[in-house]
Amino acid sequence: MRTFARLAILAAVAVAAVFAQAPIRKAPDFTVVEPSGKQTPISSFKGKVCVIEFLFTTCPHCQKESQMLTKLYNEMGPRGLQVVGVAVNDNAAILVPQFVQQFQVPYPMGIATQDAMKTYMGISEMERWVVPQVVVIDKKGMIRAQTPYQGDPNLQSETYMHNLLDGLLKEGATTSKTGKTTASNHR
Repeated sequence: MRTFARLAILAAVAVAAVFAQAPIRKAPDFTVVEPSGKQTPISSFKGKVCVIEFLFTTCPHCQKESQMLTKLYNEMGPRGLQVVGVAVNDNAAILVPQFVQQFQVPYPMGIATQDAMKTYMGISEMERWVVPQVVVIDKKGMIRAQTPYQGDPNLQSETYMHNLLDGLLKEGATTSKTGKTTASNHR
């Protein structure tokens, strides 16, 4: 029985090591291309807290996330929150205008290829990923939370996101060295 308990502990430690979260890191630049052709680099939002939602316009979870982000953007935008949506599904250029209208999205909504999204998110070709994929960038341009390729319900929770974003907005322009890139560490 002791051997089994030790093996269980070792397995738990090994799993924790595999899923260990990397420290905060500088957000690579990404250019959001709106269906109109307007191009906005994410770096232009430095000084604001920025949330990027990579989504499929046809995904119910993405639609719900966009509605939640719209609510947070309307509430916290005046304090320095910038939300950006990026559709990565097939025919996104055609579907985005209807998505924006149907869900009354007040923030910039662009399109990108799935390859561009995977490169930005650090998702390998071998990993099976889910949408929405969410990135939270602080005022200094550092990634403070990111959806793991297999998803994270915290970044789809309004309460969790409200608390996370409120804390980042209150930080001013300082960046904590102890922050992590996945949502689980922002409790």
